Amino acid sequence: MTISTQESVLFEDWKINREGFVFDGVVSELDYLKSQIKLCFVLKEVNDLGGGGWDLREFIEGGARWQTFDNVSRWVTCIRDINSNINWSELENIDDDYRKRALRSICAFNLKKSPGSHTTERASFNAVVSEDKDYIKKQYDLYNADITVCCGTGWDLRLALELNDSEVFETSRGIKWFMNKQNKPVFIYVHPAARVQDSLIVYGLIDAIREVYV
Repeated sequence: MTISTQESVLFEDWKINREGFVFDGVVSELDYLKSQIKLCFVLKEVNDLGGGGWDLREFIEGGARWQTFDNVSRWVTCIRDINSNINWSELENIDDDYRKRALRSICAFNLKKSPGSHTTERASFNAVVSEDKDYIKKQYDLYNADITVCCGTGWDLRLALELNDSEVFETSRGIKWFMNKQNKPVFIYVHPAARVQDSLIVYGLIDAIREVYV
């Protein structure tokens, strides 16, 4: 059974109790599976006061929002060429076509499938993640990602995956990470649209991945 089919089966059950359910996951299954390094990005929730009911995969395939996905595109570019030191001048200017090319091969999903606003209401988010943790585990296991990047969601994913008792490591520069049940690294990192200089967001993660993964 394909990943796409398994996603559909899972979501049909999951969406019953989540009004405005926003679908997500692998953008292009073919590109994801043929990637030398399968990448999964874990987000909190979509920002949509309109009520949701759409598909993040299609949104990303169409170029997504630069505010969040420019830095994800930069991460993907650098991870795909992890042994090279890519200058910022090659990454600074990102357009729709660049994002479309870079993002086709990724998996991206939200822990909370019902939409929220631009700032997460923590109590509501925590309650939903706790209620939906079995679904979250099932979705995450579909992807068998080589590298998982938690975009402000590291401790929440650990909770959902019931890995709170597992060891948390730290890189030489202070980036925390842990191993999932497949012994693949999961990086606890900031949201790609965090109010930090873009180059610091980008190279901070790449430095950590290079130390742990290469």
